[in-house]
Amino acid sequence: MTAKPAHAPPPPFAGKQNGEITLATSTRIARIVAVSGSQAVAIIDAQARERNEGRIEIGALMKVETPRSMVMGLISAVTTPMPEDRETQTTDIELVELNLAGEIVHDDMGLRAFRRGVTSVPSVGDAVHLAQWEDLRLVYANPDSAAIDIGTLFQDSRVPARLLIDDLFGKHFIVVGTTGCGKSSALTCILQSVIAGHQHARVVMLDVHNEYPGAFGEMAELVDQNNLRLPFWLLNFQELTAAFVSTDHWRDAEIEILSEAVVISKRKYSEAQSSRLRRTTEAAGLTVDTPTPFRLSDIVAFIDDQLGKLERSQATTPYRRLKARVETLVADPRYSFMFGSLMIEDTMTSVLSQLFRIPTGGKPVTVINLASVPTEILDVVISLLSRLAFDLAVWSDGAAPMLLVCEEAHRYAPTGHSDEFMPTRQALSRIAKEGRKYGVSLALITQRPSELDPTILSQCSTVIAMRLSTERDQAVIRANTHEGALDLLDFLPLLGDREAIVLGQGVAMPMRVKFKTVQAARLPTIRHEGFSKGWTNTDFDTNALEEVVRRWRLSLRAKS
Repeated sequence: MTAKPAHAPPPPFAGKQNGEITLATSTRIARIVAVSGSQAVAIIDAQARERNEGRIEIGALMKVETPRSMVMGLISAVTTPMPEDRETQTTDIELVELNLAGEIVHDDMGLRAFRRGVTSVPSVGDAVHLAQWEDLRLVYANPDSAAIDIGTLFQDSRVPARLLIDDLFGKHFIVVGTTGCGKSSALTCILQSVIAGHQHARVVMLDVHNEYPGAFGEMAELVDQNNLRLPFWLLNFQELTAAFVSTDHWRDAEIEILSEAVVISKRKYSEAQSSRLRRTTEAAGLTVDTPTPFRLSDIVAFIDDQLGKLERSQATTPYRRLKARVETLVADPRYSFMFGSLMIEDTMTSVLSQLFRIPTGGKPVTVINLASVPTEILDVVISLLSRLAFDLAVWSDGAAPMLLVCEEAHRYAPTGHSDEFMPTRQALSRIAKEGRKYGVSLALITQRPSELDPTILSQCSTVIAMRLSTERDQAVIRANTHEGALDLLDFLPLLGDREAIVLGQGVAMPMRVKFKTVQAARLPTIRHEGFSKGWTNTDFDTNALEEVVRRWRLSLRAKS
């Protein structure tokens, strides 16, 4: 019996039998001919083509046999640099390009386990196999990890597609795709899957189109113009400035007046509510950003008092404009959820309890309908909600983890350096940069990632990319995705409805998935069913139009 040389490599990896590593049942279909960094090139065996071992297509998972592990790679390209030539009797040379992303190894218990990263780099001549069903389940559907099923794997519909809960929700994620590709349905599928097993979750959805009132059934608290209460005194000074102050050359003067008026009004309210022994110390510590109640009537009274002291030679315009703006907001019924309360009292605890589900009470989702909020103040409202979510997480030491879902995120967190939507951009940027330290995370939904603030976008650790047609949007996703399988993004224009390419930390490996079908009763609301149906509808007549006008006017009717 000939002894094995001391320098001989260990046998190929697959499983263990009698203390030896043996190869799992599969047939070699290619061999490695080039390796460069995280990319490898393999040449397909002619015998494998004749045996028809399986379809080799973009995005499929293959495994490379190395001495210490099975390296897993995604197919990024298939080429034939030398087509068959009958005259010279040469056959096709077919090449497969692989993006190496992880490997299957033995864990401490001797069991097969998948891990990201490659420690045993393939070399020229290593055998390449198509991943089997068992390999796909081990990589994409590991039952030992906290995960949710959101659909099936494109490569094999028998394998569930899973997202890792802690990495997905703890490090921000974004869903991108063109109109009509199924973004809202995909988001609904993800959230329905997670709350089904986590009824004490906290999800706050900013619904700018009123699409989700029925998506979560009895597990959602619906907040709309009828029960939305956001007291104006919860606004910080930047948000108050965005609501009350103009943007022309009188802006600086108005800001100075408003700052003094707010501090004096807060002190006046605090003194009226506190005992005589506490008045001096509490009032002295108040600032323009202290979240304590005050009355807008005291703001107006302060302005009137200052106007009475001004000489005719002094400019009264900033005082009069600021006063007019305050009185307009108070009188307009569209702003009643913020400026319309006749009674001023400290309701901060009840406001936070309603918005952020403390306690959850069997309703882990808050759907906030922002469709009826005037666009002039939408920035202020979203800024306030985002800031309150972050501040609550900070002051509670992360005791109430929550997910803030931002539909149409590019609308109120746009790219650029203008003052427009500045409070919201800053509030969301703060969550994006620091939120995971305190248990508050972002889910951004947009059809135009190129128009989204790049600072916020760059903090998303998981990208769920659905069909994207424009090159500009595709380029932005590539630039903000740190992943070895970026070639998969080249196929974004070809994805079908409810299909997506998922990259980042929220998945075990990059994958192409097909989302589950959501029940019709739980789908986001689609208000327009298409022109072919709409143009055959005869029910919308003059009487229906009169009802529309009545409701339209009622929503804008001034208070009596």
